Amino acid sequence: MNRSRISLVAAAAAAALFAAAGPAAAQATKIKIADSFPVGHYLPKYFTTPMMERLKANPAAKGFEFEYYPAEQMGKAKDFLSLTQSGLIDIAYVAPGFVSDKMPTSVVSELPLAFQGSCQATLAYFNLAKPGGLLDKKEFAPNGVRLVFTIVLPPYQVITRKPFASLKEIEGMKIRASGSAKELLLKKLKAVPVLMPTPEVYESLSRGTIDGVLFPFNSLAPYEIDKLSKTGTIGSNFGSFVANWVISEKRFQSLPAPLQKDLMAMGEELTKSVCKQVERDEAGDIEKTKTAGVKLTPLAKADQAALEAAAAEVATEWAQNLDRRGKGGTEVLNAFKAGLAGK
Repeated sequence: MNRSRISLVAAAAAAALFAAAGPAAAQATKIKIADSFPVGHYLPKYFTTPMMERLKANPAAKGFEFEYYPAEQMGKAKDFLSLTQSGLIDIAYVAPGFVSDKMPTSVVSELPLAFQGSCQATLAYFNLAKPGGLLDKKEFAPNGVRLVFTIVLPPYQVITRKPFASLKEIEGMKIRASGSAKELLLKKLKAVPVLMPTPEVYESLSRGTIDGVLFPFNSLAPYEIDKLSKTGTIGSNFGSFVANWVISEKRFQSLPAPLQKDLMAMGEELTKSVCKQVERDEAGDIEKTKTAGVKLTPLAKADQAALEAAAAEVATEWAQNLDRRGKGGTEVLNAFKAGLAGK
């Protein structure tokens, strides 16, 4: 057989092999899901796992593989938005507080406003951030992502390494905060805010780099913050935190229509159900915190009044600062307040 004949036979064989491999390759389309939460954290358990199982069961998911990467395996929490935009991650946990340069008004639910629990704020926020909502038009869509699921955590408390009995005693303390709203509040209270992603908190607290944290009770045990703490408040609102899971719009549009529909319907259903579960969990988490040796004490009446006055100033200043930058802070704040009131 001459060399040209060999080349033709080899080319034909390669073409046949490629054709045979084509369908198999098409069946290996991967959907990568990533977050920064430690293995066993309640939020992936309540959202990510159910989402993956339901999507896998959808006939339209044939040909897709779902891969989950927890604990910053795919990058730092602050980078998840850009990683989703680039296509390296398909569905990711994106905290607006970690990307406030790109999503400045999307932290509105983190303001220390008058709400309790999780669901009241979660549902008000969801209506603004879901496709077609005010926040979607202002920030999610322009960033090339769409909201799938959101949760606004119960109000944060001050938890510290050493005892304190009043707001006066936290003055000068280095307190970890997440997002501009809680940063502003701590400054009003004459504490020193230290902005850092949640996975870095334990080491910083253990080394004494920070003196305390603003945290919800639900998150103390998963990050073992309770083991390093002595004192905390209870019944106050030092702000909150919003955790969003988003999908890149490009990836979303590439999915079969039935899968698109299922993903969005499921995201809304879980948003409404998970906030209720988080509220149910909080009572048990408070008891776990006490059992860990953390003394929880309500603020004195005068301190609570001072906190509420500072919180009101923070909300106004937050909105005005964004207004000056042309970001429409007051518009977003008023819309969120209306949502809290059920309007």
